[in-house]
Parts: sequence; C-alpha cells; structure tokens
Amino acid sequence: MAGSTTASESKPLQDPPAEGPRQWDLDRCVHCGLCLNACPTYRVLGLEMDSPRGRIYQMVQVSEGAPVTPSYVEHIGLCLACRACETACPSGVQYGRLVEAARAGIESRVERGVLDRCFRHLIFGRLLTSHGLLTVAGALLWFYQASGLQGLVRSSGLLRWFGKLGDLEALAPTAEPPFFFGKIGKTYPAEGARRYRVAFLAGCIANICFARLNEATVRVLQKNGCEVVIPGEQTCCGALHVHSGLKEEARVLARRNIDAVLPGNFDAVITNAAGCGSTLKEYHELLEHDGAYAGKARRFVALMKDVNEFLASIELNRNLGPVNATVTYQDSCHLAHGQRVRIPPRQLLRGVPGLVFREMPLSDLCCGSAGIYNVVQNEMATEILRRKMDMVNATGAEVIATANPGCLLQLQAGTRLFGRKQRVAHVVEILDEAYRNYKG
Repeated sequence: MAGSTTASESKPLQDPPAEGPRQWDLDRCVHCGLCLNACPTYRVLGLEMDSPRGRIYQMVQVSEGAPVTPSYVEHIGLCLACRACETACPSGVQYGRLVEAARAGIESRVERGVLDRCFRHLIFGRLLTSHGLLTVAGALLWFYQASGLQGLVRSSGLLRWFGKLGDLEALAPTAEPPFFFGKIGKTYPAEGARRYRVAFLAGCIANICFARLNEATVRVLQKNGCEVVIPGEQTCCGALHVHSGLKEEARVLARRNIDAVLPGNFDAVITNAAGCGSTLKEYHELLEHDGAYAGKARRFVALMKDVNEFLASIELNRNLGPVNATVTYQDSCHLAHGQRVRIPPRQLLRGVPGLVFREMPLSDLCCGSAGIYNVVQNEMATEILRRKMDMVNATGAEVIATANPGCLLQLQAGTRLFGRKQRVAHVVEILDEAYRNYKG
C-alpha cells in the first residue's frame, strides 16, 4: 500500500543528520518479535517491514549509511506511531522516540516537492499556530455545514468522483460556534471552596471543532473545586509537528507554552487531549539540549496531567446524577501507551450512577486516527477503523467513550461507516452530563 509521501530526491549523506534515531536507542531492540501482534499495520498487512521490528531494522540501516529511499519513507510514514509496541516490548524500546526521530531525519535529508512544502508550511507553520486563521477556517467549515451545502454534496454522489478527497470529506469535523477562542485568557472560579488552581491547555483545532468539550472540561474541573485559568499566550502543543518530523518547529511551540504556564504557580496543568498530553509530557525530551529551557521543561512536565488522570487522583465530587446508558471505552493510544494511563478513565466511568460499563476486546488497539494519519493514510486508517468497529459492535454498547479528540472524530466516522449509530463521547462529557443530571 503506497504512502502519500514519497522521497522525490535524497540528499547525499555526508555527516550524520541533525535529527535521527540515536544508536543506543536503536540497540535496545533485540528483534524478539513480541511487538508484532500489537502493531496495527502489521496486523493488516502481515509485512515485516511494516512492523516495529522491521522499521527499526530499516532505521539501523540508514543510521549506518544506507540511503533514504522512497521505500524507507513509505514504511516509516505508514506507521501510526501509536506506541502499542512500547507496551508489548520487554526490552523497554522507546519506539515513539525512534519513529519521531526517523521522521525528523527524513525531513532533514529529503527534498520535498514545491506543493508539498507549501501545504506543510500552510498547515504546520501558519494554520495550527494562528487563532485568527483557525477562526476563519472554522467559520468557512461552519458555513459549508450549516448552509446545507455539505448535505447536498454528500447526497448528490459527487464525492465519488473525487476519489481520496471524497473519502477525506467524510472525516471532516463539525465546526462548533461560538468557538472556544473567546475563553482563552480568562479565569473561571471554583464552585464552592477552591481546592486547586489549574491551567487548562485548550489545543488548536479543538477550539473550533471541540469547543463544547473544552467547555465541559472547564465545568467539570470547577465542580471539583478547581479555579481554572486558560492562559492567554498558549499555542498549539506541537504534537502534530513532532509526529510529522518537524521537531524544531515543535520546540518553538514548546517554549511558548512553557512561558505561558510556568509563571502562573499552578497546582496542575490540564489537557483533555491524549495526543497533546503525550507530547506535552515529553517537552523535557524535546528540549533536553536547550540550556535555557531544559530545567523549565522538566518543571512543566511535572505539572502536566490528563484530565482523567487528574480527576481520578483527587477526592472527586460525587454529586453525580444518573446517565442511563451502556458504555464501552476505547483506549486512546497516547493515553494508554504514551502516558500509561489506563485505569483512571474506567474508574471515572464506573463511578457514574446508572451507567453500565462493558469492556471492549483489544480496547488499546489503535482506531486509525493517529493525529493526521487518517488524512494522509486514509486507506489503511479506514481498514484499521473497520476492525475496531467490529470490536465495538461486539460489546452492544450504546455509547463509545474515549479520551482524545482525534479518536472522537475517527470513531464518529466509524459509527457511520461500520457501526450501529452509537454515540461517541469524551469521558469528561459523560461526567459533565452526570453533574447536570444531579437533582440533590
């Protein structure tokens, strides 16, 4: 299966690239193969070169002087970076670090086409880091959806003529005005006595397409005695940049977020996006060679908490009303494998009155979202999603809970394509509903 990115030209390899896997990290892999069954792409394709072990073998070859070929770019690009192999690995191989470094190495040594460079600059260099451009993009998306144009386009069958572009349109998130940008820079008081003072990092695209989720997150934190500060100078966390090999751009964003948060003297820094949280918790690795920010990054990371992790660690407000639904939980890869947070979301769901929880088979197997993977590798992502929905349907649950906006989008597409019209919700949205249902 061809990847969407190819190496049109490899630059001559003279000196080691500025970015790339470190030899001592590569040497940890003993090629035992215990990672194979945990890898979504290997489960679909059954190809060694599309397994973690096979990709590490290719990384070793490149680190020893082999050229960066289109095949290498394709196999590295086809990886979801879900990090399930890290959980399965008995040798402690930090595969997420390896694949991110490999992609950064590709970026430093492969000359991309003009259109590809322009597109990546627009998305990574401009759109994700600009509240203004995101607002304009969100307004256009809202008009396309609210005007009925989206429904007309979908019902007309025109999308069939546009191939992959038509497939991607099915993944388009829903714009949710009023956008959350209006709340950035504000402080929301705790309900009752203040127990904690926390900063909430609201993300980038989430401010447009998950504005209601962000609002629910603030309300749930308030219900639990948190004064919630939404720092005005925050920006995109850089997760999508890191996953795409743009580590230097991610470092710029990391420094901005550290500067936005550290002076605030917070008890915790909260995110509701597992993919963002995984990168935010690794700022100390991203900035480990930055003399001015290495120490600041370590202090920042010590404060970082996923919202599920934080709520499960405090004395939770138990004034919860019933949510009468059967719910299953999809582990977000970067929460389960990247942050090793598995029990807290389940603990929170099981504490909701009226809720019947049913465990999903292979709940920590990737749904195919993986940042922008479902956009750039749509065919593979759709096959992975189909298999995931088979497991969801087997539970008979009416609601699929998860902990990451990207997973929410992918699973919503899954319910339309392969599901039974299940509702998809973030864990914190279910908690918010339970607090609203409380009649005491």
